[in-house]
Amino acid sequence: MRWLFVGLIVVHGLIHVMGFAKAFGFAELPQLTQPISRSMGVLWLFSAIGLLATAVLFVKAPRVWWAVGFVAVVASQIVIASAWGDAKLGTIGNALVLVGVVYGFASQGPLSLRAEYRREVRDRLAQLGSLPLVTEEDLAPLPEAVQRYVRLSGAVGRPKAHHVMAVWRGRIRAGPGDPWMSFTAEQVNFLDQPARFFLMDARKGALPVDVLHVFADHDATMRVRLLSVVPLVTAAGPELRRAETVTVFNDLCILAPGALVDPAIRWEPLEAHTARAYYTVGSNTISAVLSFNEAGELVDFVSDDRLAASPDGKQFALQRWSTPLSAYRRFEDRRVATRGEGRWHPSEGEFVYLELELLDFEVNGRR
Repeated sequence: MRWLFVGLIVVHGLIHVMGFAKAFGFAELPQLTQPISRSMGVLWLFSAIGLLATAVLFVKAPRVWWAVGFVAVVASQIVIASAWGDAKLGTIGNALVLVGVVYGFASQGPLSLRAEYRREVRDRLAQLGSLPLVTEEDLAPLPEAVQRYVRLSGAVGRPKAHHVMAVWRGRIRAGPGDPWMSFTAEQVNFLDQPARFFLMDARKGALPVDVLHVFADHDATMRVRLLSVVPLVTAAGPELRRAETVTVFNDLCILAPGALVDPAIRWEPLEAHTARAYYTVGSNTISAVLSFNEAGELVDFVSDDRLAASPDGKQFALQRWSTPLSAYRRFEDRRVATRGEGRWHPSEGEFVYLELELLDFEVNGRR
């Protein structure tokens, strides 16, 4: 569908060259029976260039293509109206391009969830300053299993994480009998003042769905929009805030192990390869049990403080939540898990609702 749309714009743009060619006598075009002045011919050429630029920007610059596309469609419709008898069918092409332009504005424009995500992340990235190193002395208060994991991650001797960025692909579903939705996602977490911004681009059938999770300033929201316009879920409030506090700590354990030295995290050793952590943000203190394998890798994270949201995001139920992990690999000087699942554990039996694969990863802007 994406490339069909690009092809439509290109063909529509090339047809406009005919008006320019007739106006300047470059070709005999009997199908254009009405005279075209040279000044109008220039506008035909401008429309053609605008539409072709729209096709290129649609692929190369999704944030701005819709603005160029709108100008091109307006110019195109003006020249079509000036030669209505010959060119009126071009209005159909403009209508199709305009539908795409409207969606482009909704999905990428200043009112979109994507634009909000970019603004929030950009503003916080501007606050990056000098960072202290993670040292062996920092590890001393941690349970032995956690110490091994932090060392294995490559965090010791390197600057503490101010922020981490991750790019994912995967699939998600609401319940064990529901169809899977494929998605790609990008997230940025900030560690000093805990904040999480998670933007998901999913598909519900053939239709695009935008999802934005925001945890910032000790508060949380979750918004889901079909076609970037129709609100499906708008969730907020203390229950979501508590649920997202668990998610923030889960991200910290997986993506920023060096941050586990934070004295605000309270640790309780359990068995040789397990430890319980208590994590506080604002008024919420949550706990989780971390399990490690013989190699020192984190292989599971289990919390009874996560809340499962109803499909409309209006109700929440306390439910055990776990995230098994595997397939560790190194991104430059950091080593993290690249595959994971999200599992709910209701009374009728646990099920996997989320599958993730890590595609790209950065700490403090470095891979």
